[in-house]
Amino acid sequence: MAALAVVRDLRGHWAPASAEELERFETDVLSGFVLARASAGLADGTVRGDVGHLEQIRTWFSRPLWDMEPADADAYFGKALRNSPGWPGRRP
Repeated sequence: MAALAVVRDLRGHWAPASAEELERFETDVLSGFVLARASAGLADGTVRGDVGHLEQIRTWFSRPLWDMEPADADAYFGKALRNSPGWPGRRP
């Protein structure tokens, strides 16, 4: 028979991450994304394109992507991207 243990919330015991730590974590997450896509057999050009899209969104958003809310994605895809050069159906 398994024993039960008390689970404690550790968030209160850790200091908030610094900007540098968040940047390193974001780089690690993106590296993992690239590795997973390459391991799945996607062509280098496809992986580069995916990373380019993520970098474009990240630059526009100017915060880590995990902070995005549905309204942010709507604003990006519905407004910012729609007005960018090369977007199909771009409105003048």
